[in-house]
Amino acid sequence: MQRIRALHPWRQDPHHFKYVKVSALALLKMVMHACSGGRLEVMGILQGRVTANTFIIMDSFALPVEGTETRVNAGDQANAYMAQYHEMSHSLGRPEDVVGWYHSHPGYGCWMSGIDVRTQTLNQMLDPYLAIVVDPVRTISSGRVEIGAFRCYPEGYKPPEFVQEYQSVPTHKMEDFGAHADRYYKLETTFFKSSTDNRMLDLLWNKYWVNTLSSSPLMANRDYFSQQVEDVAAKLDGIDLQARFTSKREYNPFKDVKKDGSKSAMEHLSGLMNQVMKHSLFNFAS
Repeated sequence: MQRIRALHPWRQDPHHFKYVKVSALALLKMVMHACSGGRLEVMGILQGRVTANTFIIMDSFALPVEGTETRVNAGDQANAYMAQYHEMSHSLGRPEDVVGWYHSHPGYGCWMSGIDVRTQTLNQMLDPYLAIVVDPVRTISSGRVEIGAFRCYPEGYKPPEFVQEYQSVPTHKMEDFGAHADRYYKLETTFFKSSTDNRMLDLLWNKYWVNTLSSSPLMANRDYFSQQVEDVAAKLDGIDLQARFTSKREYNPFKDVKKDGSKSAMEHLSGLMNQVMKHSLFNFAS
């Protein structure tokens, strides 16, 4: 890693870093921390190493930061905590360096807001540095981890043939979602498990298996599901106005709303099937 830091290959190629490998333990800690914040954003630090064009995330730890429903920033207290934690980790023989940060977007997807872009651009002065976004609400509702890893482009850089990736974003976040989409890019994320991860996951399962089986995505995220229906209705209303003034016959204003509606329906169906299976397993007639 010291050799890579000395060469600074990312300064010549803004797309130098292309991959992220996240350990199961680091992923679990990020998701649990994000879920503990509820509808408030939380923030933490990533520990690991860099090899060639890949970030390898071995661990993560939460920062004592109080966020809001729209933003989270590290203050002096969090910075002091981060420095102390990193120093203690090295004193205990942990070789991993701080290689990035993570935060949550509860209920509105994995992308970078304007504040996130400014924070990450500042952090990349300490390169190599990575940003990860986790959506705990969509993770619970869909049954799979909603996560994205990002790097920002240098100031003034324009990506060639930029095409914004479609995401289901609430109406009140649409403007911020599109305003900064050409300032960063997404890295391919994969996951792995080490022998230490296996032991830790076994211990956690032995402790929380009852809570896992008794949880209900439909009940835990009922406010989120209601908001999804309201968003689809608001987008349909917007299409009615938009369709009156557009002259592009090839434009299909219902395409994206259809995707949002289908996504919401599948998440509802997944939660319902979850409940039906549990009922069949644990409430059968004796």
